[in-house]
Amino acid sequence: MSVVSSVLVPYASYLRVYEPLAAFPEGERAHWARYAARDRMPTAQDELRRSLADLVATPPAGVPAHESADAFVAEVDGVVCVCPWRTRLRGWLALDGLAELFPGPVLDAVLPPVVRGQALADHERWAERNPDARPWIRTAVWQVPVRWFVLFADEEREHVVAGPDGEPPVFRYRTPMVEARRRLARSLRTLRETMDEGPLTAGLVDIGRWLEEFHPRSLVELDYGGLVHALPERELSVDRSAADVAEGIAALRAGDAERAAEAYARLAERWRAVRDRQFAN
Repeated sequence: MSVVSSVLVPYASYLRVYEPLAAFPEGERAHWARYAARDRMPTAQDELRRSLADLVATPPAGVPAHESADAFVAEVDGVVCVCPWRTRLRGWLALDGLAELFPGPVLDAVLPPVVRGQALADHERWAERNPDARPWIRTAVWQVPVRWFVLFADEEREHVVAGPDGEPPVFRYRTPMVEARRRLARSLRTLRETMDEGPLTAGLVDIGRWLEEFHPRSLVELDYGGLVHALPERELSVDRSAADVAEGIAALRAGDAERAAEAYARLAERWRAVRDRQFAN
């Protein structure tokens, strides 16, 4: 286990929602209030290391046997907000997309069919008892989906370089839920008025439905997560992806197709270069 715990597990980004304690049922609210008072909070790397430990077990555990009781914690205007990990639920949901990420023989070697089948059966039984369950965290590998940037403004960008004592670099955006919903609704309206329905429109609709599940005073966060370990500091320092998306949407709204195309080209080139690193040796 000590070997696993020393490994940085990078190359994933996250879209998270932090809800105020008042959004949770009384029993769960008490748990999170005690949890938020702890001296040390686990990090995203802690969560990923635990998942990696499950995969190197024999036989591998594709999904944790029990739901996580951990969360990320943030304070917003003096109000404690938490983002539950819900690692087991997210593991079940991630299983659906594994076939698109790995060739069959590789997937079978990492997670044998019998392990995946048991996990899916467990999820079906659990979902029958919890039909309204949803994750507080969405994950993307080797990219940040363009639709995520729609929720944020460039001035909400936070970039902290690695510290001299080993503090990890940070690159994230944070915004109040009301702003995220407003920007999404306005962008979706612009896209529908100026373009045919496509993947970006469908993706925004999906995110909008997800955001509506949460308390209106929540905090929404886009975290580059492990991608900061794959990207040179000089690239992060000039990354203005949210600004490029906002400029593209504004240009479409103004009928300036050329400026919209230029903004999209900058964005596409930046993230194409990131995805290409997935296949580098």
